Amino acid sequence: MTAVRAGDDVVLFDMGVNLSEVLLRDAAFERLHSRELADMGAVPDDRIVGELDGTVRAIVFSHGHLDHVGAVGKLAHRYDAPIVATPFTLELVKDQLAGEERFETGNALVSMEAGETMPVGARCELEFVHVTHSTVGAVNPVLHTPEGAVVYGLDKRLDHTPVVTDPVDVERFSEIGREGVLAYVEDCTNAERTGRTPSEAVARARLRDVFDSLAGSDGALVATTFASHVSRVASIVEFATAMGREPILLGRSMRTYATTARHFDYPIPADVAAHGNRAGIERALRRVANEGRENFCLVVTGHQGEPNAVLSRLARGETPFAFEAGDAVVFCARTIPEPTNEGQRHRLETLLRQQGVRVHDDVHVSGHLSREGHYEMLERLQPATLIPAHQSLRGIASYVALADSRGYTPGEDVRVPRNGTIIELAE
Repeated sequence: MTAVRAGDDVVLFDMGVNLSEVLLRDAAFERLHSRELADMGAVPDDRIVGELDGTVRAIVFSHGHLDHVGAVGKLAHRYDAPIVATPFTLELVKDQLAGEERFETGNALVSMEAGETMPVGARCELEFVHVTHSTVGAVNPVLHTPEGAVVYGLDKRLDHTPVVTDPVDVERFSEIGREGVLAYVEDCTNAERTGRTPSEAVARARLRDVFDSLAGSDGALVATTFASHVSRVASIVEFATAMGREPILLGRSMRTYATTARHFDYPIPADVAAHGNRAGIERALRRVANEGRENFCLVVTGHQGEPNAVLSRLARGETPFAFEAGDAVVFCARTIPEPTNEGQRHRLETLLRQQGVRVHDDVHVSGHLSREGHYEMLERLQPATLIPAHQSLRGIASYVALADSRGYTPGEDVRVPRNGTIIELAE
């Protein structure tokens, strides 16, 4: 979560949740108070917003991943300001608000497409620039102020051949750079990786290759990925159908994102079953067990090894379907580099291999910029100040080194914040 004040006007960008902290403490997120969650590091501690000497005019979301929208039900009600997001992201925000058990949120909901603008307060204008990421409906919001633009750069990759969306709008970034960028808040997730992040078209080709290699198998086929990754889920569904297997989507988030994607005409066919609750999932698995595992492709939650997700329950034999030697699991996502996730994923893969399951790992491309993408964005935007974000200090170090090589000076025009830091930029 980032707050930007220009004069008396404050804009809040994103309200995310750190699910690792929730899982680590086995906490009931929906029922906990925001202060409890902030103290455990699970949601942003937004008390510092009260020190900004301004009025919050808008709450703006960049995209629909939980680390960006997951705390909206805990925090948004404190502000008399509209929630602004693209249509797809706004539907996911509504879902988060509907599931909140402690707070009532009465904020107005404003839908804004990429390429559109709206006034914010007396001095500013908000613009959405279309970007490509590992979900659809993603934008980089830009707050145009009298002192220059503040570009909120979380999260994106520069994908010129995406599968279901338009290419990233790099030309608009160049135009904004020529107009003048006061500050650029940048996602540093992959800053240590050399080269450029491949297109989703590359992941699609890799996925097709794996599915082609399994075409003659009479074992079960299970694929797992981020439920929010509409492009990836659409490719899995397409390739499973082409090989004569019926795809079935299993898991609460899988059903939520699939339903939302269909509403906006993304290519997840309406006749593909999606089950989100325990009863529906178990009915579907009994059908697979009865009608033959070779006839289906299960698309499930649980690629990070989450203990209560569908894939972990399948691996532990807690469902009507049980893995057998020769079955295949395709992980269409990398492990998020965090100790809890890494430990859970290792345990899950070990359990699968002990049962003779064929594991296809890392059929994936990242949704974040690598080094060459960061270089290109600096060239296009030419920002006066860089604010690296979305990583630990260790993860940010690679981005700071890149900025230093491009003539920026750490501590002067590269400002590395801690949580709660206030950075003042003035002429």
